[in-house]
Amino acid sequence: MKIKQLSIFLQNKMGSLAKPLEVLTVADVNIRAMCMADTSEFGILRLVVDDPEKGKEALEQNNFLVKITEIIGVEMNDAPGGLTSVLNIIKDNNIDLEYLYAFSHDKEGKAILLLHADDIDNLIEVMQKNNITVTPAEEVYNL
Repeated sequence: MKIKQLSIFLQNKMGSLAKPLEVLTVADVNIRAMCMADTSEFGILRLVVDDPEKGKEALEQNNFLVKITEIIGVEMNDAPGGLTSVLNIIKDNNIDLEYLYAFSHDKEGKAILLLHADDIDNLIEVMQKNNITVTPAEEVYNL
């Protein structure tokens, strides 16, 4: 159920995003979802790819600082209020999210919300208890 996400640390300067993406292209690693966060000095590029270990290895061979982080994906309604309903469950169960990002896919009326919290196992348990579908990692990798 846990998805391996690549977190790549980049300098916050023009063009810094292109190089890691080129490395993944050459390594034949396909990006499924991405999120970029930055400060004035550095950025963190978060990627879900079809082969996280291969992606990490290719990036490290090209001198990128990469960390694998575990996140989960949950299915939500791809309609107004879909995100709010999931976030209310998280809030009502006192889970402190560190970050989230979402993407739509070809499953009719559904989107996938990617979540990271300190206690991933508790997050999974709360989602399941509230009838929120936790998307298997392989399903995300193979979208």
